Amino acid sequence: MTPQQEKAFQDLLDKQAIQELIHVYCNAADRRDYDKMRALYHEDATDDHGGFFQGLAMDFIDQLPVIQESMDILHHNVTTVNIKFEEQPGGATKAEGEVYVLAFHKVKSDQGAFDLLVGGRYLDKYEKRNDVWKFSHRAVVADWVNVHDPSIVDLTNPLIAESKMGTAGEDDPSYAFFELLKRGER
Repeated sequence: MTPQQEKAFQDLLDKQAIQELIHVYCNAADRRDYDKMRALYHEDATDDHGGFFQGLAMDFIDQLPVIQESMDILHHNVTTVNIKFEEQPGGATKAEGEVYVLAFHKVKSDQGAFDLLVGGRYLDKYEKRNDVWKFSHRAVVADWVNVHDPSIVDLTNPLIAESKMGTAGEDDPSYAFFELLKRGER
């Protein structure tokens, strides 16, 4: 391979590793798998979730059980992902990403449940340390919000009767089904 081909190949490998990091984040958030979430951030990483939290990512993860307590359903969907690497001799060790996300939340309140659909972006900084890409900073930007109050989610509809139902935590059907995608593991 030429040096240009080697660089292009390494960029593809690095981009795939970052894409997997982004997707595992969605799974960890939706399944409330905090051990898995911790594995995605460097120890000194920061997180900016606006009004929910701003500070060290590990402190954010510590607070997630309380933040997510009122959320019956979480469902994060990544759409457009733009990644740019910092060019360095020997290969990139830093990258930035703008990740478009659709995040659905069914939220409990004293007045009853309501639905919150957020169209937004994650503004990410990634670092490759010890040959592993992780978040060094993640910030959330909301571009639009759609609220249904009361909730229009209907889990009793006959079309989904007899279907496996997703849940937060280790009772989710995926954890019994998979042998390779394990709870708490990246």
